[in-house]
Amino acid sequence: MNTVEYNKSVDKYADGMFRFILKNIKDEDKARDIVQDSFEKLWRNIENVNYQKVKSYLFTTAYHTMIDLIRKEKRKEDFENVDVKEYSHSEQYSDLKEVLNIALEKLSDIQRSVILLRDYEGYSYAEIAKITDLSESQVKVYIYRARKNLKSFIGSIETLV
Repeated sequence: MNTVEYNKSVDKYADGMFRFILKNIKDEDKARDIVQDSFEKLWRNIENVNYQKVKSYLFTTAYHTMIDLIRKEKRKEDFENVDVKEYSHSEQYSDLKEVLNIALEKLSDIQRSVILLRDYEGYSYAEIAKITDLSESQVKVYIYRARKNLKSFIGSIETLV
């Protein structure tokens, strides 16, 4: 890979990576940092990355950087101050986007990531498996469980509209 291809990669994939990371961690500054770190890692490894595989490399790097950040932050959380109301749902919403975002937040990190990669970014099961270091069957199971959790949280679409 050369400098021109690197610059094309930045133009082509930075926005998609930012959206993917932002959907997962809900913090624009952290999402920007993760995207920047991913491109920095690509720059340091530019001679070893094939341009045809740069998208997979970038999303995999961003995903792993995000997971590292999430794990680091979880160690800092105080688990004894959990508000039960935060995890219950009793109100009816009319804003479907807000309901979907709340539902996505309720998913585990891995379920949220595979759902976002599949349904928001349009990756295939094989690509998601490569990005997340899971087998293709594990990816399918996580997506199935995530969709099942989303369905049980959201309920029927008629109750939302």
